[in-house]
Amino acid sequence: MNVQKLKFGTHPSGKDISLYDITNSNGLNVKIIDYGGIITHLNVPDKNGKTGDIVLGFDTLGEYMAEHPYFGGIIGRCANRISNGKFSIDGIEYRLAQNAGNNHLHGGIEGFDKKIWTSEIYQTNQEAGVILAVESPDMEEGYPGNVMAEVRYILTDKNELIIHYTTQSDKPTFINLTNHSYFNLSACKTPVYDHVLYLDADYITEVNDDSIPTGHYLDVTGTVFDFRKPKSIGKEIDKIPPGYDHNYVLNKDESELKLISRLEHPDSGRVMETLTTEPGVQLYTSNYLNGKLKGKNGISYGKHFAVCLETQHFPDTPNRPEFPSNLILPGKTYSQTTIYRFPAPR
Repeated sequence: MNVQKLKFGTHPSGKDISLYDITNSNGLNVKIIDYGGIITHLNVPDKNGKTGDIVLGFDTLGEYMAEHPYFGGIIGRCANRISNGKFSIDGIEYRLAQNAGNNHLHGGIEGFDKKIWTSEIYQTNQEAGVILAVESPDMEEGYPGNVMAEVRYILTDKNELIIHYTTQSDKPTFINLTNHSYFNLSACKTPVYDHVLYLDADYITEVNDDSIPTGHYLDVTGTVFDFRKPKSIGKEIDKIPPGYDHNYVLNKDESELKLISRLEHPDSGRVMETLTTEPGVQLYTSNYLNGKLKGKNGISYGKHFAVCLETQHFPDTPNRPEFPSNLILPGKTYSQTTIYRFPAPR
């Protein structure tokens, strides 16, 4: 295992932004910056042993600080949408930024993906990574409570990228953290239509025209949403324009760490398995990339150029008491783990 700390750039505040370059004994490599906790690179060997970068992103800090669709960042305080930008706790209504029409999205104007995290190297004989921490003050973006969050990115010699999140608050508040990496197992050469996906979920959460859950679950049987038998992402994507952007209700017990998805790119042989303790995963097929945004090495990112598998609690959970709760209380620790695992290519 090897981990290096390098300078990635200088923030307008004058603070240096560090990049952590982590490689295991099998040649798997991940690079993470302490601005936004962003995964900038994830280099994975193909069936011929050739390593390729499988995440979308940029070459410079300035590009990450400009407008983009949350490439690789830690999303918080609450991932996904909160209807009408408000919720109530103990009869008190809290109003959040409405940064997606009338709704609140991905933590608001300045979510966790835009913060400078404190960072330090973590390393043992079997694994290495980075420990990130950030403080979010009471009423930031409208959320109650002084919140301390820690995220550990750990790469193992078992080809696992472990993301472990812990959070504490001094007031009751809602927390829903995730990582928003955009994956393309072709090493970003072609759109993801030929990627074969398995998802262990019998239901999705029904949404209205504003992508807000109605509170009902929809059975995926016989629909384009059924990935319980592996199928290519492109097989039926044209039947749900502009593409997939849906929360899947995972077949698992609450807090159980379980394999919930498998993504394979047959041509390269790369495989990515996802395990999580979270109750849901948002399947998103980068529906609004249009080729105008250029990423690493000048690649133009077009529609359906990547797939996101955002492990999290369900959208609008603060306003849906029937959903698994993401309310955290003083003295209690919110904790979740997601693992992206890369079996040997075949």
